[in-house]
Parts: sequence; C-alpha cells; structure tokens
Amino acid sequence: MPLPASDDAPAVLLLAYDPDAPSFRHRLRDVAARLGADGWTCAVERFSRRRYFLRLLRRRRELAAARCVVLSKINLGLGEAALLSRWARCVVLDFDDAIYLRRPRGAGLPPGRSALRERKFDDTCATAALVLAGNEALAARAGARARRVEIVPTSVDVAAFPEQPTERHGNTVVWIGRPENLVYLELVRPALAALTRETPGLTLRVVSSHFPEWPEVRIERVPWSEAAEGAALASADVGVMPLFDDDWTRAKCAFKLLQYMAASLPSVASPVGANRDVVLEGQTGHLAGGPEEWTARLREILTSPERAAAMGRAARASVRRRFDRPATVARVTDLLHEVVSANGGLS
Repeated sequence: MPLPASDDAPAVLLLAYDPDAPSFRHRLRDVAARLGADGWTCAVERFSRRRYFLRLLRRRRELAAARCVVLSKINLGLGEAALLSRWARCVVLDFDDAIYLRRPRGAGLPPGRSALRERKFDDTCATAALVLAGNEALAARAGARARRVEIVPTSVDVAAFPEQPTERHGNTVVWIGRPENLVYLELVRPALAALTRETPGLTLRVVSSHFPEWPEVRIERVPWSEAAEGAALASADVGVMPLFDDDWTRAKCAFKLLQYMAASLPSVASPVGANRDVVLEGQTGHLAGGPEEWTARLREILTSPERAAAMGRAARASVRRRFDRPATVARVTDLLHEVVSANGGLS
C-alpha cells in the first residue's frame, strides 16, 4: 500500500553525487517517478563528494524524518555510516559499479585497491537494510557485510528506441559511452583498421562527448544527448563493447549492450563479466577475444545483412524479456515498499 508522506519531509530521500549521471538516470529516476505516482513524496538531492559529516549534518532533520534514504553509488566516509544509522529509519544502497575499487589509471592496468575505500564500502553496506546490486559480482562483494542483497540489473527503456530500425548499409560500427571508457576502444582498433582496408567506407560512429583520433579508421563523431541516442544507434549496423579483463570490468553491468539490443542491433563484445550473460552467442551477437576474433565476428555481421537483421530482432526480443525498464522499476518499487514497511516506515 502507498505510504503517505509526513508534512515536513519526503517519504523517500534519494542522494546521488550526480543525479544526471547514467547510473542514477537509468536505475533510480523512473523509480522516483513511480513512487510519486504511488502517493509517496520523493526528493532527489545532490550529495557532496567531500565535506564529510557536514553533508549529513546539514540534512539531519530530513534524514531522521524520511521513511527511507536511498544512496546512489555512495561510499559513506568513516564514521558517517554509524551516524546515518542513528538518524535514518531505513537506508538503501543502490550501485552498479565497483565503487570499492579505484578506476584503473590507464589502458590494461589493474584497478587500484584501497583498504580505506573497501572499509567505507563495507560500512555503508552494513548500514543498509537493503543493497541493490547491478550484477552477481557486485552482489557477491556487497554480501560480505550487507544484511540483504538483491540483484537488480541496470535496465533499458526499450520503448524509447524505434520498433523498426532505419535503413542500414553494412558499414557502420557504433560505440556509445562516457569519455573515460574510450580507452577500451583500443582493443577493437586493429580489427577496425583491418576491416577498413577491406571496406573503405567503413565507419566507427562514436556517441560520446569526446572522440578518438585514429587516422587509419574513419570516425563519425556524434555528441551524446538523451534525445538523440536512439536514432544514432538504430541507424548503425553493429554495436561493440570491448573491455579489458580485470576486477573493475568484471563488475560492469553491460548497459551499452542493452542499448544496442533495444535498438535492434547485433553486438560484438569482450567475454568479460556481465557481457557473457547479456550476449546470447550466435543469437543476439558474438563474444570476441583477440584482434582476429574481433575482425572475423564484425566481418560476419557486416557482410551478412539478413543474418544481422535476424540477430537484431532476437536482440530486441531478448532485452525486452530480460531487461526492460518498466519491469525493473516495478520490482524496485515493490522492494522499497517492503523494506520500508519492515523497518519502521509505517509509524
């Protein structure tokens, strides 16, 4: 049943370092809207990455009055978790990246490890009545201290992508992502260079805010916008998601693969982490290891339009069945109702 909000605070307070970041937009923004439709009041606030303790102290009344505080990819500082557990009736942590590690500093380097960062993560998990983890690897790590962990994959709104793909010409490979992840494209660069020599019109379409400079491969630069991403993907021929294999990438949630699939695109991806679960080998796309495999798999898709179209249709059906946002939003909403009810939220 919907829980009426108190007069002086939202029923649910959602805290995020950046509410415009993909992790919040794709995991919690629609949940907040659904809760609002259920009669809850929700507030989304930007949470400082610094100002330890002060960032909680300035919200003390809100934290104490809210029926649930949802942390989006936030590692609380030492001592902050204990403070929050004293004030908040119910805390939920949602995360879809290895926030207990430091991002690798360069191509092929391992992620950084920090005892302090891992302790902060453990303390945050221990404070939460519920942890929502994006995949099995993240859930396993959170489970070391969390009371309850539920795997909730980052989902995609399939309806936001055109039902029928636009005309395709067999020469456009697409990659979408944040600029800090462009480094992974180096893994597919030799394959694209080889295919360019075979097909001079071959193009790598990059949908981002920064772009690689590769003289041997034609790059189409498409500035990312939420409104334009669907068309940019749907008019390509194949999507790629190359990754190094390390503890950081094995915890990734393969979201760009879901976007390709929603756009009825076949995909080629590195056999790392969640990619192995999302790609149905030979049905919705392929997994590829070294440059030779990348070249062969991409060539197969680009030169077989009927096969590629069939894989694209299967991909869209698969993502609608397994990762469509309305179903995920409904599940998270139900989980929040349940955990709030079990943690004093009905008082």
